[in-house]
Amino acid sequence: MDARDTDLKRELDATLHARRDLGEEYESALVDSFLEKVDQRIDGAVERRVRRQFAEQQMQTARDSRSPRATDSWGERFGFGIVSLVLAVPLSAIGGGVAHLPGLLTAWAGIVGVNVVQAARTNPGLFGRRKPSRDGDWED
Repeated sequence: MDARDTDLKRELDATLHARRDLGEEYESALVDSFLEKVDQRIDGAVERRVRRQFAEQQMQTARDSRSPRATDSWGERFGFGIVSLVLAVPLSAIGGGVAHLPGLLTAWAGIVGVNVVQAARTNPGLFGRRKPSRDGDWED
């Protein structure tokens, strides 16, 4: 049993004892007072739930605004590819000249890694990740 339920039960017991002590002429006032407390309890619960849902919506909106846009331009992707290839030449030369084959492989692993991250950022479903459905728990 929740602590709030216990408090509400105590309030009801107190109202019933007061009715016994004061008599039937105060019954409507006591019932109105008790119902006012119940209304306040319900209003508080609804307000907390609405605040929580609003905060969740704000968080979802913030996450969506940070996530990659489906409208990333072709020029942005093409430019990233060109810059990556242009930088690959000196990186390959430096890696191969300093550390021979391991240096060359390390340089190309970095180049490929950066391009994979960029591809995953601009195409969220590219590597088999699915976006969570907004339908809830319903499945076909």
